[in-house]
Amino acid sequence: MDDIRAWLDAVPDPEIPAISLMDLGIIRALDWDGDTLQVTVTPTYSGCPATSVINMEIETALRAHGIEKVSLKRQISPPWTTDWLSDKGRAKLEAYGIAPPQPAGGPSHCPHCNSTQVERISQFGSTPCKAQWRCTDCLEPFDYFKCI
Repeated sequence: MDDIRAWLDAVPDPEIPAISLMDLGIIRALDWDGDTLQVTVTPTYSGCPATSVINMEIETALRAHGIEKVSLKRQISPPWTTDWLSDKGRAKLEAYGIAPPQPAGGPSHCPHCNSTQVERISQFGSTPCKAQWRCTDCLEPFDYFKCI
């Protein structure tokens, strides 16, 4: 299973290509049922528009490595939480310019200049899981991945 996890770790999230599906924590389980690999996926939220693309990318990656029989299982309970983001994924988000989720409900610093002088512009960002923030020192706007 380590090889399979590594292959899926190379599959980028379609909405935030800087992190992988494994970093995002949406691959919940990998199980063999005979010669069929069952992949359990929990979307970041039940109405996620990228779900079909994610499923296609999972199948494509696995078939590229010789796994022809793949069964995708959508699991929405328990719901996905930002707690499932890997530490590596959080670091990749920040390097990409997106502040990773924080328990306090807002970014602790600007991902561009590291200043702690940040303000929320809007609770709504480019995707439902992000909010728009700005640094008052460097004046750069940035996305904040909401804590869910």
